[in-house]
Amino acid sequence: MTTQHEHVDVIIIGAGLSGIGAAYRLSTMAPDRTYAVLEARERMGGTWDLFRYPGIRSDSDMYTLSYPFRPWTHRKSIADGGDIRQYINDAAHEFGIADKIQYGHRVQSTSWSSAEQRWTVTSSMGSETVTQTASFVFFCSGYYDYDEAYTPEFPGLEDFAGRVVHPQFWPEDLDYAGKKVVVIGSGATAITLMPSMADDAEHVTMLQRSPTYITSLPQEDGFSAGLRKVLPAGAAHRATQLKNATVAIGFYEFCRRFPEAAKKILLTRAARSVPEGFDVKHLTPRYNPWDQRLCVVPNGDLWRTIRKGKASIVTDRIDHFDEAGIVLESGERLDADIVVTATGLKVAALGKVAVDVDGEKVDPGERFIYKGLMLSGVPNLAWCIGYTNASWTLRADLSWKYVARFLNHLRDQGYSSGMPDPHGADGDSAPALDLQSGYVQRALDVLPQQGRKAPWTIRQNWFLDSWDSRRTDLDEAMVFEKAEQRVQA
Repeated sequence: MTTQHEHVDVIIIGAGLSGIGAAYRLSTMAPDRTYAVLEARERMGGTWDLFRYPGIRSDSDMYTLSYPFRPWTHRKSIADGGDIRQYINDAAHEFGIADKIQYGHRVQSTSWSSAEQRWTVTSSMGSETVTQTASFVFFCSGYYDYDEAYTPEFPGLEDFAGRVVHPQFWPEDLDYAGKKVVVIGSGATAITLMPSMADDAEHVTMLQRSPTYITSLPQEDGFSAGLRKVLPAGAAHRATQLKNATVAIGFYEFCRRFPEAAKKILLTRAARSVPEGFDVKHLTPRYNPWDQRLCVVPNGDLWRTIRKGKASIVTDRIDHFDEAGIVLESGERLDADIVVTATGLKVAALGKVAVDVDGEKVDPGERFIYKGLMLSGVPNLAWCIGYTNASWTLRADLSWKYVARFLNHLRDQGYSSGMPDPHGADGDSAPALDLQSGYVQRALDVLPQQGRKAPWTIRQNWFLDSWDSRRTDLDEAMVFEKAEQRVQA
């Protein structure tokens, strides 16, 4: 059975942090445009609703991760997943966005017709097929695959008598009290799970092939708490956001320009936090700071758990599993009742939605990213991608605003559509995401490319991007349709 919904100006795909933010900017900056938010799940929240493993929290401070238009007033700067989920929900209801969300709509394809100057979006809703048309499609589904996670092939895994779980699909009935737990991985998820499980488990071991740079930050922001005593909530929020963004981006630039000095600072801080006699090889990565994301532990909870003897770190490779646990290449073995494979995520471009333009399939890996959100040769479509070196929302909000201004520009100029130059950037290209993390490297053929100069680059610098966004040329390297006449700008 197929159902046809009425036409809207904009379809936003995803009702997570990005989708709600995009809807707000659209409703306030382009209030004459109609829109609908399509969400595959039965609840809003996106990542913060999907991931329910113990201790899940933000990996950047909430004054930069939260919405600029809705101050974060919670005392925690590094917030729990439940608090973030509630914050998104509250924002959606406060600004009338919740009523625009259509749940259970798993988008399967979206097809552009140049003749009609519109997208046809096809979703599955149980056994029903739903089609909707829109003038513009805005993907706000992030770049994680919600349906599949990444787990390497482990020899002998089928022989293991215990339970194996992946954090992305955390089972509600998992009882780890008094159990021996091995967490495979060294990223943000692994270092979050260790202290969160250690109080109840007999012991938690983090098994890593190579270490990650880890730093500790206060869970509560004293600067913000002081400002809120003398300033209105909005002003205090903006000042704290500016301060935190300056520190985060400033340290990123320092790491890139002076990697050896940054390495020394990070390793010295970490070494001072662990027990005497702790082998610092477990804290010493093989790469430079910010070649992969820096991991943050609030109030040093990871170090505190290690000092108590409730958790430990082992740096080695897996030889094979047996019935009782894991045998390592060094010959050492780790007994386990539960193994958590915090081994990474899978990247999915455009939410794995099939996209075509006049019947020609769009492969994002063969396209160039334009101003960090549109694809070469694809009209009236944007993809919200946040920063990798700072809070997601800092970049996402620039994208939300750009789309609203772009739609107003189409209206004001009498255009029905606009697309970045189909030829993309000249010269050499590079992956859109510049991290050496495994999940990024595994997806190089999935993600679009970036060029070496504007408007085909992603600079990973909020201050420069914010300046550019206020003076951006909406005609730059664009091809517009006006009635039946194509306009090259």
